[in-house]
Amino acid sequence: MNKFMEFLENILLPIADKLNNNRYLTALRDGFMVSLPLIIFGSIFVVIANLPFLDKVLSEETYAVYQNALAPASESTLSIMGLFVIVGIAYKLTKYYDGEAVYGGVVALASFLILIPQTLEGVAGVIPASSLGAQGLFVGIFTAFISAELYHYFANKNFTIKMPPGVPEAVSRSFSALIPISLTLSIFLIIRIIFSFTHFETVQNFIFTVIQGPLTKLGSGLGATIFAILLIQIFWFFGLHGQVIINSVFDPIWFALNDQNLQAFQSGQELPNVITKQFVDTFLVGMGGSGMTLAVIILIFLIGRSRQTRELGRLGGPSGIFNVNEPIIFGLPIIMNPLIFIPWLLAPVIVTIITYFVMSIGLVPKPAGIIVPWTTPIGLSGFLATGNSWRGAVLQIFNLLVVMGVWWPFLKILDKSYYEKEKKQVV
Repeated sequence: MNKFMEFLENILLPIADKLNNNRYLTALRDGFMVSLPLIIFGSIFVVIANLPFLDKVLSEETYAVYQNALAPASESTLSIMGLFVIVGIAYKLTKYYDGEAVYGGVVALASFLILIPQTLEGVAGVIPASSLGAQGLFVGIFTAFISAELYHYFANKNFTIKMPPGVPEAVSRSFSALIPISLTLSIFLIIRIIFSFTHFETVQNFIFTVIQGPLTKLGSGLGATIFAILLIQIFWFFGLHGQVIINSVFDPIWFALNDQNLQAFQSGQELPNVITKQFVDTFLVGMGGSGMTLAVIILIFLIGRSRQTRELGRLGGPSGIFNVNEPIIFGLPIIMNPLIFIPWLLAPVIVTIITYFVMSIGLVPKPAGIIVPWTTPIGLSGFLATGNSWRGAVLQIFNLLVVMGVWWPFLKILDKSYYEKEKKQVV
């Protein structure tokens, strides 16, 4: 076991360290965080607009008026989330270079708008909303990275207009950014023109064919999801924030799948995907935090005899209800603890398989694409994530019992070792 731990440590820690310190992945993660409050706002109104049984209480006409009145809340946030992510990524990356972050954000947004088609069903001057949402994320992410790098390069080469002393600082900064922004946008205009002469016609078609399509198909599969979950757990075991590392890579895929489900849910169609952002966040992470440690807290109160574990349960219980589990991870501890390595890895995999299976056969509704705040307690989060279905809440409770069953013998051994040590100290 020790040799196996050393092997994992030697292989994974250097990789995790590089990923964690990579400026692009950091900007990607922080860019999503910028958009999160807006996404949650839109999701809340999706829930309100689709309250259960409301369509049975109201007339068809009244219900349609009600939904149309609330629609702008999600259409101006969720439906165009890609725009906020693009600005956030470029802002954070430009800030990393100590540049004018605001200009880095807006030049990325303008570059993206230059690339996307501005026609819809033959009508010019119209931008399809789908290009601005999660479907356009892959193009947006690449655009944000490249535009921020180009802007930084041109600004760093002093391709700027220097204003004389006495000119207001805001005016001076605007003129200083003029040439770097103009050169950056010109390059993206040239890219758009070049692609218009290829069989792809647009950058979007190229990215979707070569990158987005294959990655989305891969990310929607059970195997890739289990692999991602295992990496999250392994990184956490060695004291690294597994979610931050892995989500930086998988979030664009999971959000795109999430958006497909949301559009289908709002239009009353069959939901296409089981694996989405909310599949992971609600039915795995949203049960006490990474590793579903709410089950561990409950077990502590049921079988814990040692003073250490019971004190830990009282300390970690309140925060665990809201999916904050650092007290358990560092207090049990989970980090570098060989006794709990097996349940720490095994329980999330079992729950992933169970959740995928029951949603695939229709026993529980698939995630509706509604972004539920990660601090939402178990039961309520499952209800909301599945489009106000009680079966989503029941599935979370069932999964919690499964995790408790996996952890039971291992926690019993750990608690017994603590209890024996405490007895010796008293004697």
